[in-house]
Amino acid sequence: MTVLRITDADGDTTWAVPERWEAEGIPVPRLRVRERGKRGALGPGDRILARTEEVGNGWIAHPMKKLARSEEQILGVVHEEGGRLYLQGVEKKDRHSYPISERNGAEPGDLVLANKAGKPPRIFAHVTERLGDPFAPRSFSLIAIHRHGIPNVFSDDLLAEAERISKQPLGEREDLRDLPIVAIDPADARDHDDAVWAKPDDDPKNEGGWKAVVAIADVSFYVRPGSELDREARKRGNSVYFPDRVVPMLPEILSAEVCSLKEGEDRAALACHLQVGKHGELKSWRFTRAVVSLAANIAYDDAQTIIDGPKSARALLDDRFAPGAEKRGEIEPALRHLWDCWRALNKAREKREPLDLDLPERRIVLDEKGRILSVAPRERLDAHKLIEDYMIAANVAAAKALEAKKAPVMYRIHEPPAREKLVALKEYLKTYDMEFALGQVIKPATFNRILEQVGEADFRDEVMQQVLRSQTQAYYGPQNAGHFGLSLGSYAHFTSPIRRYADLIVHRSLVDAYKLGPGGLTPEEAGSMERIGESISTLERRAMEAERETVDRYVAAYLSAHVGEVMDARITGVQNFGFFATIDGIGGDGLVPVRDLGTEYFRYDEASQRLIGEDTGEFFAMGQRLKLRLAEANPISGALRFELPDGKGSASSGGGREERGRGPKRVIKHRGRPANIRHQGRKR
Repeated sequence: MTVLRITDADGDTTWAVPERWEAEGIPVPRLRVRERGKRGALGPGDRILARTEEVGNGWIAHPMKKLARSEEQILGVVHEEGGRLYLQGVEKKDRHSYPISERNGAEPGDLVLANKAGKPPRIFAHVTERLGDPFAPRSFSLIAIHRHGIPNVFSDDLLAEAERISKQPLGEREDLRDLPIVAIDPADARDHDDAVWAKPDDDPKNEGGWKAVVAIADVSFYVRPGSELDREARKRGNSVYFPDRVVPMLPEILSAEVCSLKEGEDRAALACHLQVGKHGELKSWRFTRAVVSLAANIAYDDAQTIIDGPKSARALLDDRFAPGAEKRGEIEPALRHLWDCWRALNKAREKREPLDLDLPERRIVLDEKGRILSVAPRERLDAHKLIEDYMIAANVAAAKALEAKKAPVMYRIHEPPAREKLVALKEYLKTYDMEFALGQVIKPATFNRILEQVGEADFRDEVMQQVLRSQTQAYYGPQNAGHFGLSLGSYAHFTSPIRRYADLIVHRSLVDAYKLGPGGLTPEEAGSMERIGESISTLERRAMEAERETVDRYVAAYLSAHVGEVMDARITGVQNFGFFATIDGIGGDGLVPVRDLGTEYFRYDEASQRLIGEDTGEFFAMGQRLKLRLAEANPISGALRFELPDGKGSASSGGGREERGRGPKRVIKHRGRPANIRHQGRKR
């Protein structure tokens, strides 16, 4: 039994957090609230006395009693209306403006933190801190940092500790400086965790196979268990990456300097030595502490250019390196060996048939002043797949090596989909006349077959999104349950200790298991693996939400100059209150409210995820492509709003035509919804 505060109320899902949370180093948990009786009775800011229950990897709250409201903090923008100041929250869902009773020097247009006080319908905002211009460069990520409570400042004591330990000698290590090891990263990478090397194996027992090294920054050598740096890293859980900045897990002198693997610089590494068979199978592995000096830090695009042709390779190398530069002549052969070994690893990947969802990632390009130049899907190259497969191989080797040593493992766990999600996917696929048998053994390949059946149809992206939504969320923990998506029995994150605390724990366990010197896993850590896993899993979800929201704000800011224009879009979600759409090639979800669809009654078919006009049969469905006018783009909240380009209810808008006689006949009209909506679907 505990007191909770409601933080989000989105449709049928309500979330809460404990009103008091004093567990140091453990993030505040979010609990899903199961409301009894009338849904929507609880809203953000409400306090409840609840019974809590752990279910799977999360928590459920059963409300017992609604309590009086308490003070709640809000992040928003000040605006003036009728000579009075109001605060508009930055949340997409926050449609209310609150009168400001204490301005604390805030002016219209300022981004501020404030406390909400009072009782409905008279709620006021007391400004507690001015954060500046919300439209200024770097402010969009600042909004996410404050909204999610992400620590973004290191104390002077921590910085001094990082400065001190950065100067310690590397100690005795395996010397790998003669190997032409390369790091292949994004052109704008802020840190370099990993580097790779491969060549044909001269072992007669591995004819046609390969020797490979995956060298990872030896963060455990610098960040020791129980230190102030360690406590701060665990509190942060991971680095958070925004288009305009990174909030690092470790101070920059470590994350971007001494722990970052850089060309021509001696660096401490934990090296994973792999023996790869000619068919890509991992035949053996070992781990050492090493010193490396990279032959090059290469961008993905440049590595791909070198591989694609001799002429382009020579031109790029001439531009990148001075003639006669040390290791210049080794780079192209080193890359070609990496590619040849990767082709074998890729064969093994194809054989085990992991989940193959090639969903585009949006790339925000900024100028030197932080202004948006473009928003576009990030190109997916073989160079990306190559690094991904080497990292997967090293992660598998780390997990299996620790298992063989009977040492603690912080697994990266991805469980198979829950049955209720598979039922929902089956109903969705039925709308495309595709069958999905629930009685079969569900494997990643099962979903790949669905995508093969879809082929290159216009709705391929939508089906991929639905398959993604059917998956469970990955998490960290010491009890192995396999990685369903990668189709692997044992998997542990090992390759990014600069930016993930989970990887640092795995490094420490390897150091301890292989007797590699100081910085190994302590008995206290070994006994707290479950709790550490829960903490870093929650912090990872916080980072993902903050990153996604910030990208949405940048997209909205980019599109704000295009309000009023008609754009190609596709429907990404349908609800009883309208449908969501995204702009082709740019992204950003925006709403078309059902009230803007005209005076015709629309019924909501939950099974097929469609809004269907009762008179004309016109419908709006998941995956449908259509033209929409951008009516509003709010950079502060990241929200977009669309409207039909030719007036309300226009058939030329791209709406389809419903066949008479299809679909369930029972129609339920819900109170409190706009007059032109009816709901049809499964009983809730």
